[in-house]
Amino acid sequence: MTNQSVCEWYNGRSVFITGGTGYMGKVLIEKLLRDCGNVNNIYILCRPKRGFTPAARIEQIRKLAVFDRVRTDFPDRLKKIKSMEGDLGLPGLGLSIENKAILVNEVSIVFNGAASLRLESGLKDAIRYNTTGTKHVLDLAVEMKNLASFVHLSTAFCHCEYDTLDETIYPSPANPEDVMRAVEWMDDHTLEIITPRLLGPHPNCYTYSKRLAESLVSEYANRIPISVARPSIVTPSFKEPVPGWVDSLNGPVGVIVAGGKGVIRSMLCSPDYEAEVVPVDIAINALVLIAWKRTTIDNTIEDMVPCYNISKGDIVRLTWGEVLAKGKRYAYEYPFDAGLWYPNGSIRTNKFVHYFIVFMLQIVPAYLIDGIMILARQKTFMVRVQKRIAVGMEVLQYFTMRGWNFKIGNTKGLLHNLNKEDLEKFYIQNTEVDVEKYMINVLLGARQYCMKEPLANLDRARFHLKLLYWLNLATQMFFGVLLLWLFVRVFDSFKFLLDSTTESFTKVPIIGSLIPK
Repeated sequence: MTNQSVCEWYNGRSVFITGGTGYMGKVLIEKLLRDCGNVNNIYILCRPKRGFTPAARIEQIRKLAVFDRVRTDFPDRLKKIKSMEGDLGLPGLGLSIENKAILVNEVSIVFNGAASLRLESGLKDAIRYNTTGTKHVLDLAVEMKNLASFVHLSTAFCHCEYDTLDETIYPSPANPEDVMRAVEWMDDHTLEIITPRLLGPHPNCYTYSKRLAESLVSEYANRIPISVARPSIVTPSFKEPVPGWVDSLNGPVGVIVAGGKGVIRSMLCSPDYEAEVVPVDIAINALVLIAWKRTTIDNTIEDMVPCYNISKGDIVRLTWGEVLAKGKRYAYEYPFDAGLWYPNGSIRTNKFVHYFIVFMLQIVPAYLIDGIMILARQKTFMVRVQKRIAVGMEVLQYFTMRGWNFKIGNTKGLLHNLNKEDLEKFYIQNTEVDVEKYMINVLLGARQYCMKEPLANLDRARFHLKLLYWLNLATQMFFGVLLLWLFVRVFDSFKFLLDSTTESFTKVPIIGSLIPK
């Protein structure tokens, strides 16, 4: 139990984060450094990538725009970020003996946020990183001498068969240990055959593996102080570190960029369903509070696993149809650079119409553009882009064509008994929400931080958008006239055929007498 403020509770503690190099991980690190500045060290599980060592990758992260405020106001705090070379998919996380000893002896807070976010990935990779990887982190946490709180980052969409998701652990569809062992010895062909039966109602291996991970976490409830956090679709920041900050094209941001550049013309999405999303800074505030809150809960309760659904819930009412309407309006006002076509795509619920539009306005143009590139002896790209979009959209559309009801009572309760300073720093629902302004910040954030398009180019982008508008209008008129001409030609041919047939019938006895002259 603790009566300390949130910031005081973090003072002098060391934190271990898996997934610290990802989108949410970077925002979490920034928040801890800026608002819990007396935290001791922040250890990040990191593996070599693209020729860069873990230490070099962490040095690159320190230079990112997400840390501008910390770099300006508290530059020395960036030294608290330390890399721990390892891999989620390896036994013992692949840690060296020295690094493991540091974590076991120093760390008192763990945020397990690492995961394979490729929603289209196969069962073996999903289980290896999302389920087995979680077990590796849990086993390490059990050895930690000063562990005070372990926060497991799950997803609000890992219980697909429930219309209403309560803040509790649900029974697992299978024994996680059995599935983990099976994927290790089964060959890829066998796994591919049994995957549909294993997944059941789950749309992909990601949500299934995260579901198993939750069950695995519950088995450690009597061994370590653990909590489960379930964010919904994570969107760009609401206020911190800067409004609209984002550096990932996963999820809605990728759709916004592709739609804003005219690459996506249609998407399966029900306009009447609530858009269950949460800005990344609000999700991170909840995570920081969840770790603290766990120490206020009686640890003597057996199998106690507090769960928190992190989503907008009933705080803000916003449907996908409203998101599209507002998004299109501001996309015209704050366009992206170098759009491929005029951005006037739409959402649909009719699959036949949707796939027809996709074929005619996305697939066919992609092959035409790549054909022109081949003739010009340039590298092709559009067909490859459309294939990647098709895979991503197929997965995302499952979530936008269903209604979701996430109970968020526990998440709202995180603000109870906080002092004024903590309430201001770790806002969740206790803040004014201007949806219009937020949508503008999302567009500008995607433009600046993902696409690296400076705001100074906005006037040029608006001029380019006007050209695309007139080109689109001229193209529509051309095809309209072409269709009218084809209709007239077909009608004339039909009339000629009918006249010829009628003339032939007039020469037939009896029938000819029935045809008026």
